[in-house]
Amino acid sequence: MVTPRYPNDDACWQAIKTRDATADDHFVMAVRSTGQYCLPSAVTILPARDNVEFFRHSAAAEVAGYTLSEASTPTPRYPAKWLAIVKKSCYLIENAEQLPDLSTLADHCAVSSGYLHRIFKSVTGLTPKAYSAGLRAIRLREQLKNPQQSVSEAIYQAGFNANSRFYENASQRLGMTAKHYQRGAAGVTIYFALGQCSLGSVLVAQSEKGVCAISLGDEPDSLIEQFQQQYPHAILVGGDAQYEQIVAQVIGYIEHPGSTWHLPLDIQGTVFQERVWRALRDIPLGSTVSYTDIAEQLGSPKAVRAVAQACAANRLAIVIPCHRVVKRDGQLSGYRWGVARKEALLLREKKLNKA
Repeated sequence: MVTPRYPNDDACWQAIKTRDATADDHFVMAVRSTGQYCLPSAVTILPARDNVEFFRHSAAAEVAGYTLSEASTPTPRYPAKWLAIVKKSCYLIENAEQLPDLSTLADHCAVSSGYLHRIFKSVTGLTPKAYSAGLRAIRLREQLKNPQQSVSEAIYQAGFNANSRFYENASQRLGMTAKHYQRGAAGVTIYFALGQCSLGSVLVAQSEKGVCAISLGDEPDSLIEQFQQQYPHAILVGGDAQYEQIVAQVIGYIEHPGSTWHLPLDIQGTVFQERVWRALRDIPLGSTVSYTDIAEQLGSPKAVRAVAQACAANRLAIVIPCHRVVKRDGQLSGYRWGVARKEALLLREKKLNKA
């Protein structure tokens, strides 16, 4: 995408970072993870650089499969004042050397902390603190890719004032230690074991943090091969007798989905994916919802495709019940572990709900 004023993607990206309204007449930005495009001035939360592409016209973006975001529609969903405050807050967070706290942001925006917290969460679905944490995690991942930089330097460059603050929740940000992440996850130990259930073969994997994968299939060998592809740099260890008890608990939950899940989970995804997965876990047993329903629930009614992609990226079968999401007309759609299994699960849950 080339225009005289914005000859390359770097120039477009700079306009996005500054929310340059004059760029609205020159190009639109599309976000791959959400399936939406918007005007440069309508960007609320700055996406990851490698998650966007630019188009000269909105028509070109729509031909590529993107839909217009609500922030760019003539009748915005939120008051202009709200959007202006949230945009300013995001800009301050993104450009600060040390990420500001809520009180500092509120002072810069000339509003109260409570007011800022409320409208920020309404517009973005996140609190300012959660957005800051997500931004720090993105920065940290980028910093850790530099093998010439120490982990401590990377932590400070990402916006953490002290190593101790980072290490308090390091596993939640990376799913492993920073050193392991910097080495491409080499040396991270993940235990796994195979079992059999009424739906076929099942593979259960667990990191130090919790269960990180539950996969279903017909052939055990295929499940192992797929698992190895998902975690190419980890140390994969076959489970012992004690681990078999965990597998038995998972199989018990698969066979009796109305039971209570007790095991810790290691859930790793983008901010949007994790919001979708939380919404999936709130779907009642025996019920189904559409991808559109989930998108609307999250406050992004046009992000239907992104919701479907998040469902497809789910690695925890049954526990995160993406099988309970169907097409708008009630017809079954695709399922990572087979449509036949999806149908069987829904029939089983429907019967349990009536019992």
